[in-house]
Amino acid sequence: MMDSAKKIHMTKEGERQLKKELKKLKTIDRKKIIKDIYEARKHGDLKENAEYHSAIEQQCLLERRIKEIENKIANAHVIDITKIYQNGKIIFGTTVTLVNLLYKKKIKYKIVGEDEANIKKKKISITSPIARALIGKKRGDIVTVNTPGGVVKYEINLIEFL
Repeated sequence: MMDSAKKIHMTKEGERQLKKELKKLKTIDRKKIIKDIYEARKHGDLKENAEYHSAIEQQCLLERRIKEIENKIANAHVIDITKIYQNGKIIFGTTVTLVNLLYKKKIKYKIVGEDEANIKKKKISITSPIARALIGKKRGDIVTVNTPGGVVKYEINLIEFL
């Protein structure tokens, strides 16, 4: 269970995504599951009705996810990076362009909350090794990151407050 007093850091975009998901779960998915349960009940004996048991299980999972999202929103500490004083240092919510010093390749990441992290979308969790190494640094700094593939050195090329 989640500690109700613990604040969950998230970006405005992350909050918007959670609210969008919550609305879909409550308005579309919940109605579909109720319909599925109703249809499955028509098939007779509930003890051996696989469709009914599956629909009930789906309902439990859905309600658990709804409660989880509601708790996250209630405990959210939403950070709007565009409204924070920009002192040139990397903080939660900044978008950072790095240069891998070994391969001379650029990579761009946005530092977000744990629930928002998605490496395919170049969003890394504030708790990830690379984000922890970047926090507080400024343009031109060299950071060393211990990754599963070994030690990687990056130069901070650009910091954006988007």
